[in-house]
Amino acid sequence: MNPVQLAWKVLRADRRTQVATLLTAAGVAVATALVLLLASLPFATESRAERALWQEPRYELSTGVAPTIAWSFSVDEIDGRQITRVDIAPLTDGDIALPPGIDRLPEPGELLRSPELAALADSRPPAELADRFAAEPVGVLGDEALRFPEQLVVLVGHTPDTMPANALELTAFGTGDPRPDQLLTLLAGVGLVVLLVPSLVLVASASRLIAARRERRLAALRLAGATPAQVTAMVAAETGIAAVAGGALGVAISPLLHRAATTVPWDGGTWFAHDFVLGPGLVAAIAVTVAVLVVGAAVVGLRRVVSTPLMATGGHTRKPLSGWRLLLVPAALALFFWTLSRANTGDGALPILVALGVLMWSPTVVGPWATSALGGIFVRSWRRPAALLAGRRLRDDPKAAYRASAGVVLAAFAGSMALTLMPSLESEAGYYSQFRDEVLYLDTNEDRAGPIAAAVDDKLARYGLDARASRVDQAELVSGDQYHTATIATCADAERLLAGVGDLPCRDTPAIYVDPALDVADAGVPDASTGSAVPLPADAPVVSTDTAGLLLVDPALWPADAPLLEVNVAVPADERTRETVRTALLAGSGGEQVVSKEMKLGQQDTQLADLRRVTVIGLVTASLLAGVSAAIATAGSVMDRRRTFGALMAAGTPVRTLARALRAEAALPALVSTVGAGALGTAVGVGLFGLVSGSPAVFSPWLAAPVVLGALVALIAASVCAPALRRVRAEPLADE
Repeated sequence: MNPVQLAWKVLRADRRTQVATLLTAAGVAVATALVLLLASLPFATESRAERALWQEPRYELSTGVAPTIAWSFSVDEIDGRQITRVDIAPLTDGDIALPPGIDRLPEPGELLRSPELAALADSRPPAELADRFAAEPVGVLGDEALRFPEQLVVLVGHTPDTMPANALELTAFGTGDPRPDQLLTLLAGVGLVVLLVPSLVLVASASRLIAARRERRLAALRLAGATPAQVTAMVAAETGIAAVAGGALGVAISPLLHRAATTVPWDGGTWFAHDFVLGPGLVAAIAVTVAVLVVGAAVVGLRRVVSTPLMATGGHTRKPLSGWRLLLVPAALALFFWTLSRANTGDGALPILVALGVLMWSPTVVGPWATSALGGIFVRSWRRPAALLAGRRLRDDPKAAYRASAGVVLAAFAGSMALTLMPSLESEAGYYSQFRDEVLYLDTNEDRAGPIAAAVDDKLARYGLDARASRVDQAELVSGDQYHTATIATCADAERLLAGVGDLPCRDTPAIYVDPALDVADAGVPDASTGSAVPLPADAPVVSTDTAGLLLVDPALWPADAPLLEVNVAVPADERTRETVRTALLAGSGGEQVVSKEMKLGQQDTQLADLRRVTVIGLVTASLLAGVSAAIATAGSVMDRRRTFGALMAAGTPVRTLARALRAEAALPALVSTVGAGALGTAVGVGLFGLVSGSPAVFSPWLAAPVVLGALVALIAASVCAPALRRVRAEPLADE
């Protein structure tokens, strides 16, 4: 009889083996489906990037090929949602190749927009959205041209002379190499570790349900003359049946998991269903790899049966764990912070990632020792029989007792690291602008500034608003060997538009307003062509102000043709008029980039929200997997010690006492380990935050999540104790 036939025979005859096989297959299915999902994330972001190539700003090196289009990219905002705008004008009479999803190039004064933007524009007054584009809708963009289904994107047609000032001249439209999202790719890699480990622990826990019975069966076969190869082949076949069935099930349910993933927003929107499609070869490779890992783990676990079958059936004395294990965590932590201290030496991120990997692995070495130490405390200080029984178990087999907690420990570590980083990063969120928060403005050139301001004023008047556009420019002044940045604006505009500027002693005539701490004596505008400075009017009045760092020059005093660093057109707006003012700026400028506080902060808010969402999903999933594996491990522990528990019950030990002991030995290692892993993850989060900021880290109440995680796992594990013991009491010991 070959090993597969023998495995099938055992599976048909033994009910407990059937249960263990089903649970192992379920664990393999979960692991396979999760790996397929996480492996598809980089490809999904690459699909997004490929569809949005025509929207992406890019620069071309000179190739000797004449440009065919003028192209400009900008972003807009409405109700906290980003609008992507592309302005385009043909530079040739020939045909221009169009990207998928764009069936025609809009003529000047025409536009194509996404279905979501079309619905939003039609639902609002034109002054709030539709008028921004100053063009007539002539169609919609197809799904192949959208980054994600809800994307707000518009393609506006122009003539070359009406294009925005920042327009580029390109040789083709929508070409380039798509690149996957680096952040999501990194998170997918972390997720493979954080979620795959609990899944494999679930598989191992399922295998433990029949560990003792399998060892006795295999030991009997060895004593009857079976060779190590035959025993190994039989276990490989027995585990392989579950692994193959689980792998096939995981592949079958992965589309459902992918469908659920399409509803999770990332970078502003959800996903198309076909984004997560993997090639058949990659799917098969992942399924086979997971199955091989499971079978390999089962085969490696046969060392004791193969080498000493009598010891496998008869019990053996385990060597106590060395206290030297405790040194691994501080050593790994010291290595991690040492690599952080060398982050700016040009070694790159690889040493940090390696040190982080060692640190994440260290709790698996220290955890069993801590479990054994906890058991020793119970043995020495017990007051009830349940505490003594739990302590003896934790003391005698700490590796098995800790095994069920391994997955949740890793999740607690990663979660604490993220929950330390995110509040700290949120505290750093913000932006600097010379303008007040309520001001909207755009950056243009000096030739266009005047016409844009006039067109914007005309739009504002048509919309019945009192606000008007003002120019606020930036320039460089030199006084002696000191260089200063000057703001070129009227005193009234400075009070109304500039941040940090309070009441100024404005005069009726043009003047220079300056912080007395700045030395602007004989200040002039540096002229690069002559190496000298063009002086400001000698008779210009200089007024001292209380505004620190202010150097304000009235436009009437600015020398003609003197260079400017920036030219801005700005308009203040309140909450009621904000969208209308934005419309006036966009329509009046022909599509220049309009800047505002909400746009500056929007991308940061979106990214932080994505990280929070991913962290919560990962922690919840890891908690459930770890909890289920802990519950199965607890049930397996009962089955392994069925004779012992049966003898204790026969001797009169109450089931509730045994259940209390099992709850303690299942719950306490998980709770203690997650608290320790949480503290370690917090320390790592503080170190990583120090790479990007010199500010102190921010600690939030969410750092208690690892403790809650450990408690959740403990509750799930403890819930199976009493039912498992009742099953032991109901079955005759002769079955063993």
